[in-house]
Amino acid sequence: MQTAFTAAQLRNPEIADAAAILKDCVHYGFCTAVCPTYVVLRDENDSPRGRIDLIRAMLEKGGAPDAKTVLHLDRCLSCNSCMTTCAAKVDYMHLADIGRAHIEKHYRRPLGERLLRALLARVLTRPERFRLAVRGARIARPFARVLPRRLRPLIALAPTALPSAADAVRAGLYPADGARRMRVALLAGCVQQALAPRINAATIRVLTRHGCEVVVAEGATCCGALPLHMGREDQAKALARETIAAWQRAMAEGGLDAVVVNASGCGTTVKDYGKIFKHDGAIAAPAQEIAERALDVSELLARLGLKTPAMRIPLAIAYHDACSLQHAQKVTEPPRALLRKAGFRVLDVPERHFCCGSAGTYNMLQPELAEQFGRRKAAHIDSTGAAAIAAGNLGCLTQIGLYSALPAVHTVELLDWATGGPMPALLEGIKMPPPASEEAPPAPADANAIW
Repeated sequence: MQTAFTAAQLRNPEIADAAAILKDCVHYGFCTAVCPTYVVLRDENDSPRGRIDLIRAMLEKGGAPDAKTVLHLDRCLSCNSCMTTCAAKVDYMHLADIGRAHIEKHYRRPLGERLLRALLARVLTRPERFRLAVRGARIARPFARVLPRRLRPLIALAPTALPSAADAVRAGLYPADGARRMRVALLAGCVQQALAPRINAATIRVLTRHGCEVVVAEGATCCGALPLHMGREDQAKALARETIAAWQRAMAEGGLDAVVVNASGCGTTVKDYGKIFKHDGAIAAPAQEIAERALDVSELLARLGLKTPAMRIPLAIAYHDACSLQHAQKVTEPPRALLRKAGFRVLDVPERHFCCGSAGTYNMLQPELAEQFGRRKAAHIDSTGAAAIAAGNLGCLTQIGLYSALPAVHTVELLDWATGGPMPALLEGIKMPPPASEEAPPAPADANAIW
């Protein structure tokens, strides 16, 4: 693609990065077939190549973008399915981030939109604030119909109850069971700490069981992903700096073989710290060092080798590929292989490349489209005949849980259960199939049975 940036514009490192990405796009159009918004809306401006044109024009012009450009870029899920299918390997993920940051700096949204985005950025990134917000949502739920329209999806998404704050994983050192094989840091996260601390607890159990000494570093909370994808670059970097500093202290104290992330949306951002901070002076090298150590928990367990299961659990599991794991991190086989080794029967979901509609804050900012994607994904999952759903991202589990009656649990919860941990609470009461033989029988052609 030809661009018309001035020499002065190209002295801005982000514009120079965007120009280099734009030149790679040759408008083949393969991306349109896998883009959820284009498939649903059939508007070229809601396709990756359409948005690439909009970003190019916006950045070349400079200053405030028009409302049409903002509308179509806001509708992008950042699922990055287009990057998986792109023959020219256009780095759409970073181009979209640059475009969103430009909008945040130069476009004045309506007051209600500004307030909503500020609320999400301040609440979702701090577990204690998220807890207070959930309590407020419970009080407001009976009055949802009279609340401002933009707040209603937040009320609907808020859980009716939260685990006790005492269940959250505490900062500290969790020793390996037996001989130590690795020393790793675990990102405790923000929303996950309040909404589903069971995932972190299961992660620590399974990692220590496999010989890892696990460090939950004081101050390593939010990775910055949520504000980053709302274009709030300064806030995202400030949060990321706090987390990087916490991991640097952990490395100084005893070294780190890996930085483990069990929420794939966060993992994508942590693995990207090198690029996010490459123009930021002194922090660039530490950020790159953290990015090089970052692994999804399934990648680490695949390297360690899963222990022989304490029991074979013959349960059919529909494995949902979180977009951030399959398209951004290119991690698709390790979770499946681990689940199979643990004794589960893994069923692929039709249209597996298609986003569920969670996409960070997307289901709160674009609720109507998110519902369409969520219902579409749930219908495909239900068609497999699985007994439960597994995924590597809390946002996906929450979104799919709105539209499917099947229990949805994190992959690591199943691996923990199979190797000696407790049954996931969400699976209690599930009808268990008869015990399986040591050699699992081949899957039937329709992949609909629970054996």
